[in-house]
Amino acid sequence: MQASPRARRMRIIALSLLVVAGTVNYLDRSALSIGNAPIRADLHLSDTEMGLLLSVFEAAYGIAQIPAGLLVDRVGAHRALGASLLVWSAAQVASAFSSGLGGFAAARAALGVGESPMYLGGTKVCSNWFVRDRRAWPIGLFNASSALGPALAPPLLTALLVAFGWRTMFLAVGVLGALVGLAWVLLYRDPLQAGIGAEERAALLAQDQGAPPPTAGRLAPLLREPTSWGMALGFGGVIYLTWLYGTWLPDYLQRARHLSLAAAGLWTAVPQFCGFLGALSSGLFARLLIGRGATPLMGCKLPLIAGMVVTAACTAGAALVHGVGPAIALVSAALFAASLASSCGWSMAAIATGPDRVATLEAVQNVGGSIGGALAPLVTGAIVGATGSFTPALLLAAVVALLSALVYALLVRERAGLHGAAVAAT
Repeated sequence: MQASPRARRMRIIALSLLVVAGTVNYLDRSALSIGNAPIRADLHLSDTEMGLLLSVFEAAYGIAQIPAGLLVDRVGAHRALGASLLVWSAAQVASAFSSGLGGFAAARAALGVGESPMYLGGTKVCSNWFVRDRRAWPIGLFNASSALGPALAPPLLTALLVAFGWRTMFLAVGVLGALVGLAWVLLYRDPLQAGIGAEERAALLAQDQGAPPPTAGRLAPLLREPTSWGMALGFGGVIYLTWLYGTWLPDYLQRARHLSLAAAGLWTAVPQFCGFLGALSSGLFARLLIGRGATPLMGCKLPLIAGMVVTAACTAGAALVHGVGPAIALVSAALFAASLASSCGWSMAAIATGPDRVATLEAVQNVGGSIGGALAPLVTGAIVGATGSFTPALLLAAVVALLSALVYALLVRERAGLHGAAVAAT
């Protein structure tokens, strides 16, 4: 069934707002890593304390995932994401007024809780407005904002940091998020609110009717599924890599590669922009594989595994290579591949279940991702503080990437009955 003009318009509005909101989301997350050195000096923090501060966000984010997923599935993406944007923007503004480790950590925890519905709700929006076999592309486009934000953050936030200081940098991004939240509340509507006909709503759901969700509305059955554990554990490795670079890359370029604060901020944009391109390409790879006969799940799984293997090789290379140019090139390739893997991972739950439960399944997966994301800056800070070098931290990250690929290869499988008929395990 061809989409009505109203549905096509709402798809454009939804995807546009999701990309903008996701970009601002990562500007917020990136602010602390961009301001790492001056914040550490201003608040008299050690490397280990800064690693702890960088980890607080992901820890709170992970704890909030299951409640956030249940909330999104219960109240809908319109209300959940509107509230999310306003809460996290207020937390970002509060960070600008922090005077010590405790207050700053509390603000970062609030930021993590506020942002927890963002990608769950965004995936649900894509599930609501796109049929199952065509969700990989819009989810990949939306998820690309998780790489676009870090790509834009270094030049934009570094300019604010150098001109006005780190507190104004935090304040400006917080106000921007509040404006995006207002736009979301005013412009976006879920399908039941958007005025499309019952026949068109039924067509959007048609491909999901034969797919019994792994959760069946509960967490216990989901946790008995090996594929669920594979998605959660494997995604922990994916986010470990992306969040390591997202939190420590500017400081790595300053201390290990001897760039100035301004130069490190600008050069950080290059690998992060490559990550954006990797995230964009994920949907294209998935569509290509599906077009050649792969199942939708395999269309996401195969590029993800390949991406993590490439990430491991390039991260190990960045640890051992001499010269700033080759190091930046290898980090750029690592982030391209890791972001491709991340987008494929986000697409899996939307493929594995129906729109009414997709946020809950995404939340379970993202708990694993958040654990990896919380460990990456903490472990890296501890290693750098103990050894004075980023080399062992990067080599450890390369091992994590390989383990993530192995987990996906062994545990993530097609479920019998997922598409209305039994399928062989991959």
